[in-house]
Amino acid sequence: MSTLSIRLPNSIHQHAKRLARDEGVSVNQLVSSALAEKLSALDAERYLNERAERGKKVDIDAILAKIPAVEPEPNDRIPE
Repeated sequence: MSTLSIRLPNSIHQHAKRLARDEGVSVNQLVSSALAEKLSALDAERYLNERAERGKKVDIDAILAKIPAVEPEPNDRIPE
């Protein structure tokens, strides 16, 4: 395990202490969990952007035009 010293504004530190207390964890655990969540979100966003760049554009209107214009079954209707 590594040690990391960070400087936080007092308001953020106090907020973190309150949340940690409410969650029943230490501030270190709260910060570690929050950082892990943020890193995961950034990695997921990067991955999806890379996948999107490799994708090919399609004419969605042409695809949708192939769907027949029929009324939905009674149990598939949206109630008004």
